Amino acid sequence: MQTDMLLAVAEALPQRPRGGGVVVGYGTEEELNRFAADPSWNLHLPGHPAEVRQVILEAAHRGERAYVHVTAEANAEPRGATEGFERVRDGRAGVVLAVGAGLDPVLRATAGLDLTVLYARTLRPFDAIGLRTAVLAADHADVVLVEPGSTRTTACHVASTLVHVPHRLLALDGAGRLGEEEIGRAVRDFLR
Repeated sequence: MQTDMLLAVAEALPQRPRGGGVVVGYGTEEELNRFAADPSWNLHLPGHPAEVRQVILEAAHRGERAYVHVTAEANAEPRGATEGFERVRDGRAGVVLAVGAGLDPVLRATAGLDLTVLYARTLRPFDAIGLRTAVLAADHADVVLVEPGSTRTTACHVASTLVHVPHRLLALDGAGRLGEEEIGRAVRDFLR
């Protein structure tokens, strides 16, 4: 799968960019955290080779300043055909926001739990409306964030999005290092 993700990068990079700039980082958590801390960059974390191609081409076409974080892991299927967070599963007990290649492990780890699962391949711009809508539809305003790298930046976006909604947040970082069992246990311990 590692070569598929890198091949997608090579195929998608435009010969002549239209301005802005697309930076692609491969698996380096420190680099991801650095770009995540700089609000002047859009932040994309595609979870499948087809998404890598689409994100790079769209960012280059729009001329945006974009950082695209690519990992060796990939989801089984491409997702995120629409702007914002994609609702993958509906539930009432809370909301899980899975980022990039963390989606498949999250789906397996939370199978059988009554949770809404949102998928994010783009974290900035942040889909505040999508998150707020999912949280307000749940019985409990409990949010679990699963993403690679540090969750500080995304946790801040979640908190500011839900500033007027009493909520609880569990932020699990380093999704590639957390196994399904650890994710499942953490989510079950967190739920009311």
